[in-house]
Order: sequence, then structure tokens, then C-alpha cells
Amino acid sequence: MFNIVLYEPEIPQNTGNIARTCACTGTALHLIEPLGFDLSESSIKRAGLDYWDKVTVVRYKNFDDFLEKNKGANCYFLSKKVKTPYTDIEFKDGDFLVFGKETKGLPDVLLEKYAEKSLRIPMRDGVRCLNLSNSAAIVLYEALRQTGFKF
Repeated sequence: MFNIVLYEPEIPQNTGNIARTCACTGTALHLIEPLGFDLSESSIKRAGLDYWDKVTVVRYKNFDDFLEKNKGANCYFLSKKVKTPYTDIEFKDGDFLVFGKETKGLPDVLLEKYAEKSLRIPMRDGVRCLNLSNSAAIVLYEALRQTGFKF
């Protein structure tokens, strides 16, 4: 099973869409606070439809709490600020795919600390970025493809 980690997500619809992807793939969803919404908001429930009971959701007070509770986790950090494409990595079952908040991405301090584990989705210059839920799906499905789509 893979793990998607959302670092301080801000938009409930994105988190709901990612939760739906997680439900369909058996992927755990990890949410690092603060969240930009309440998980009980109708918009997040609507985006995830009736999939919420099929998703393992774990919340953390902050990134240090996440690290403490997932010691030894193999994490990859996704950002448009780095050079290595996600397709250069050989993903393994159990990997954690860490995505930043919609407006700022991941903090530079994390990307510097984990530079060798930081990846990007290639895209044209002059555009801001892909939608968070699309980005999570792109990288997750590559990881699933590499591991034989074992759900």
C-alpha cells in the first residue's frame, strides 16, 4: 500500500478528490495540520462522495509529529522547484508521497533537507502548477504501475 501525505492542505475539494483516489487504490491518506478547512465541511464530503469510509485517514499536528509516528518511512517530496522527474524513481510498496499546500507547495527547508528525495512532475515553463489532486493521482498511478497495480 502506498501513502499520500498532504502538508497543510488548504482546499477541501482537493483533499476530497485525493481521498476518493486513495479509496479506489487502497492508499492511506495522511493529513498534516493545520488544515485550511474542517473535515466535516460539506464540500470535502461531497468531493469524496461515499468513499470516506473506505479510506484510512491519519492526522498529524505538524510535520515533526508525522516523522515521529512514521520512523523509517521512505518519503518522496513533490515540488515544481526541483529538477528530478518522478519517473526517474523506482517506487516501492509502502512509499510516502508528500505534497505541499496548494498556494505555496512544500517549504524550501524541507526540499533542502530532503533534496535527494525531492521530485517534480515535468510541465511547461510559464504556468504555475497542476492541480493538487491531479498531481497526486499522476505520481500515485506511476508508483502503482511500477509495482504491478496491486490493490
